[in-house]
Amino acid sequence: MEITLKIPDELARQVASEGKDPARVALEALALEGYRAERLSESGVRQMLGFESRIQVHAFLKEHGVYLHYDIYDLDHDRVTSERSRAKHDGADPINKP
Repeated sequence: MEITLKIPDELARQVASEGKDPARVALEALALEGYRAERLSESGVRQMLGFESRIQVHAFLKEHGVYLHYDIYDLDHDRVTSERSRAKHDGADPINKP
């Protein structure tokens, strides 16, 4: 989808710092607000801005002071994954601990 915005040149210069493309600045602002409002996922931000990896999305969000959406379920999933990885490295069974 293509969206056209008409803003006075003076305001465009105020919003986009020297050397920045005002259209890109507007697109990034839309992506940031979409993510903050939980209407866009990390994947949506990545697609919208043409990033190739989640790491680029994370860096972009961090640069703009936006925290990742990370809840108790994510923490629990990461804990289980960490335990399995540690057990695999140590040669133990992660499910049936000794």
